[in-house]
Amino acid sequence: MNLIIQFGETFFATILDVIPIVLIIFGFQWFVIRRPMPNMTKVITGFVLVLVGLSCFLIGLEKALFPLGKLMAQQLTDPSFIAEGLSATTQALQWHDYKWVYLFAFMIGFSTTIAEPSLIAVAMKASKVSGGAISIWGLRIAVGFGVAIGISLGTFRIVTGTPLEYYIMVGYIIVVIQTFFAPRLIIALAYDSGGVTTSTVTVPLVAALGLGLASTVPGRSAVLDGFGLIAFASLFPMITVMAYAQISERRSKVKHNRSKGD
Repeated sequence: MNLIIQFGETFFATILDVIPIVLIIFGFQWFVIRRPMPNMTKVITGFVLVLVGLSCFLIGLEKALFPLGKLMAQQLTDPSFIAEGLSATTQALQWHDYKWVYLFAFMIGFSTTIAEPSLIAVAMKASKVSGGAISIWGLRIAVGFGVAIGISLGTFRIVTGTPLEYYIMVGYIIVVIQTFFAPRLIIALAYDSGGVTTSTVTVPLVAALGLGLASTVPGRSAVLDGFGLIAFASLFPMITVMAYAQISERRSKVKHNRSKGD
């Protein structure tokens, strides 16, 4: 019964959130374009499905993903687990003692990115418009590694307490330098890849992991240190996608030169 009540409340709140979108779309269609909305039945059905899907998704976040991310962070940062049963206090632990946290962050970053629907859609479109020059799986794996590295580095930042801005500034300096040397075909796509990773699957787990980690590591603030992982998830895919394109281009040139030599 409580779940039904919560679904009703979430569904009503979702309707209020979606109303501005509906007003803008239909307002432009009727008062600017001045044409009837084609396939009105399908459009209304689609909006209803969106409302139901969003409501279920939000409840799922609240009931499963956020608690799961926080629980995993608490378990992985438990002193008894990190010290493997030794009588060590949390204050005595060093940054390298949190190796399982970094590994978990890497794996959860990679797996959630590979499953990200928005990334799959972008990869399919990129492969189609490039005539197959951009591989769907190549792009997804490159972005996945970027997010995985970024989330691991982000958890390292939380554990050590180092300032977020240093990592972001250095990261964007690398992106700017890469932009001058990466193939022009991939630059815009690499920049977009940073945005599509921060979507429905990745963000909830990554945010929960950051907040859970900051709340369990001594001396960290959930507000000041718990957020920021999403910035890493957006930045590092740009680096790895351009690096993937640069490596692929270099391999193609080497193969071409070898064929000419033969």
